[in-house]
Amino acid sequence: MTRVTSAGQADLRERAAALFPGGVNSPVRAFRAVGGEALVIERGEGAYVWDADGRRYLDLVATWGATILGHAHPAVTDAIRRTAGEGLAFGATHPSEMALGERIRARLPSIERLRFTSSGTEAVMSALRLARAATGRDLVLKFAGAYHGHVDALLAEAGSGLATLALPGSAGVPPAVAALTVVLPFNDIAAVEHAFAAHHDRIAAVIVEPVVANAGVLAPADGYLAALREMTASEGALLIFDEVITGFRLGPGGAQRRFGVTPDLTVLGKIIGGGMPIGAYGGRIELMSLVAPDGPVYQAGTLAGHPLAMAAGAATLDAIDPSMYVALEQRTERLAGGLVEAGRAAGRQVAVGRAGPLLTLFFRRGAPVDATQAFEADRAAYARFHRRMLEAGVLLPPSQFEAWFPGFAHGDAEIEAVIAAVVDALQE
Repeated sequence: MTRVTSAGQADLRERAAALFPGGVNSPVRAFRAVGGEALVIERGEGAYVWDADGRRYLDLVATWGATILGHAHPAVTDAIRRTAGEGLAFGATHPSEMALGERIRARLPSIERLRFTSSGTEAVMSALRLARAATGRDLVLKFAGAYHGHVDALLAEAGSGLATLALPGSAGVPPAVAALTVVLPFNDIAAVEHAFAAHHDRIAAVIVEPVVANAGVLAPADGYLAALREMTASEGALLIFDEVITGFRLGPGGAQRRFGVTPDLTVLGKIIGGGMPIGAYGGRIELMSLVAPDGPVYQAGTLAGHPLAMAAGAATLDAIDPSMYVALEQRTERLAGGLVEAGRAAGRQVAVGRAGPLLTLFFRRGAPVDATQAFEADRAAYARFHRRMLEAGVLLPPSQFEAWFPGFAHGDAEIEAVIAAVVDALQE
């Protein structure tokens, strides 16, 4: 395969630093949480990527979960080439929008109507606007450690009490905006009950990652999601599942089918674009009929429903047979077991947070159940571990608090290679 550029990583990092804040266009790419230097990746194929110096890495970042089929999957790249040959975007409806929309709706029956956006952040922002319009309420309840894009009101941190309105979690977020959010611990249904009692008739929606994947992987406790469903219904609030990560990763019907809980609205991204920029939100007809032009909730996007993203997404979903998830889950279980065994053999205190084919290795005792426990993990140990794994040719998320994404391109040989590298890294 032809190299994109002859420049090495050092030169490219220098050029990037002169152009972009921190030399990157998304903060985690800077590797500062693990004390390393940003990688400049030139190409990928299957389960592997190559940096600008030509070094190969076994990739468990996998475009933060978007490339579940692996990099440069022929079905996806061929679909993009065919579509690009007919033009890139038209500012009008394209047949590929219906093709992908129908595939999503067939797999997620809770989505009777949907709207495409260009990112998950846009989809979340739009779903919250819709929830407020549908309920006539202003507050949104979210959970500590969950990430729902860089929406101002959701870049919020918990206040001093369970039912306290949130504080800004980023510079530039006005306190009045953050105060539209209540932040609670994940897996604590009593805290949700308390918040509803304190803010009666003000909570428009509860937005939740069914599996939190941005504080490391935090699996929902048995019955927790069902309790959220029951409570929001009884309180007249909407339940929004942010399935940007879990959608079509935890199974052919996402987290909602895996756990048997039906949300009012669902937010999607990543896998439905096959590696192209995309987002979507959808739900029942009566809710989605409030979206313009049918209703008063305005939302638009010049490049929403982009033909290349639609083609890549449809090709991705078509290439996934439901039976493939069985093998993926088995390999992920093998990887999780290998991580624990390696930690035990090295005398290291490690734990694995896992939900289906999503996992995180934590440097702490016991798998965490909420963000407070996750944040107790030894970040310095993870940083050293990350550097050792990178030296061994395994690319992990450059943060203790991100998910690992084994996919369909990771076969038994790749899983065993990761485990072998972990054994060596933990021994060191």
